[in-house]
Amino acid sequence: MRVLVTGATGFLGRNLCPYLVERGYRVRALVRPTADWGFLADHGVEIAWGDVQDPASVQEAVAGCEAVIHAAGYFRFWGPRERYWGVNVEGTRNMVQAAQAVGIRRFVHISTVAVIGRPRPGTVIDETYPCQPVDEYQRTKLEGERIVQEAFQGGLPAIILRPGAFYGPWGRYAFNRLFFEDFLKGLRLQVHGGRRYTFPIFVPDLCRVIEVALHRGRVGEIYNVADRSRQHAEIYEIVARVAGVPTWRINVPAFPMLALAWVWTKLADLTGREPYYPLALASYVFYDWRVSSEKARRELGFKLTPFEEGVRQTLEWYWARGLLKPSRDKVKVW
Repeated sequence: MRVLVTGATGFLGRNLCPYLVERGYRVRALVRPTADWGFLADHGVEIAWGDVQDPASVQEAVAGCEAVIHAAGYFRFWGPRERYWGVNVEGTRNMVQAAQAVGIRRFVHISTVAVIGRPRPGTVIDETYPCQPVDEYQRTKLEGERIVQEAFQGGLPAIILRPGAFYGPWGRYAFNRLFFEDFLKGLRLQVHGGRRYTFPIFVPDLCRVIEVALHRGRVGEIYNVADRSRQHAEIYEIVARVAGVPTWRINVPAFPMLALAWVWTKLADLTGREPYYPLALASYVFYDWRVSSEKARRELGFKLTPFEEGVRQTLEWYWARGLLKPSRDKVKVW
């Protein structure tokens, strides 16, 4: 099967493309010439030059493919509105239209659990949870879903996956930065005593469920794909234990952190530089994200790598590249 992958040079793509090649797929990647694409050629991935925002290059890339994995997306906690809409909405529209034109056999769209907005206290987020997005990333990813669902009504055999917060090799942002890099570089802050829940997904696990979605699952359906939701304090403890470092954290009240993020974000609007702690980050770290992936387990056979093992593999990636310094007391996880 020849599969077109968008977002091939991003966090997910760096894991997904080599995985698919190893599994025997003929992989074509839609790649911007300015991207870091050399590893794709090293793995035998066919390069189609272009951009999801350019309909002509999208149409050329889709031609001759049997399936599309649309993983391209603009994900930042702060950024220009037109960038979110250009990539997450118009880029998705271009991909869908091109896939419809060639009669693609399966279209796997990578969205996010975050489209629900902010979780209500005491609730579990499944695929029926009402979506009330609160930032541009969430709004545009939900609009991208709407485009895909509309195309399904028109005959496109599409499945939507909603992953949790990515962690694993090749990531330097969001979950990886907050729970690995900041912590192990000495920035040991936590709010609400670390009791808030977050919704991780080990990216290699996501790669496996994406492959399953190419062949199984009900078209037109949405599937949450996340590990068991875990409290921040539990994650810090596991990362510290596997890394062989002390677990202590400094508890910081929420209000000063929000005030700092507000000021930082206002300055960013003037300077054009993303703040280290954008205000939009609060939606993800000040709320309890209790996510159910039962539907994906039942219908897609979604299986999880033990969290401690995922942490170990992530840390080994950091250590191997000299991005973090290993402790003499690092722990092996079997």
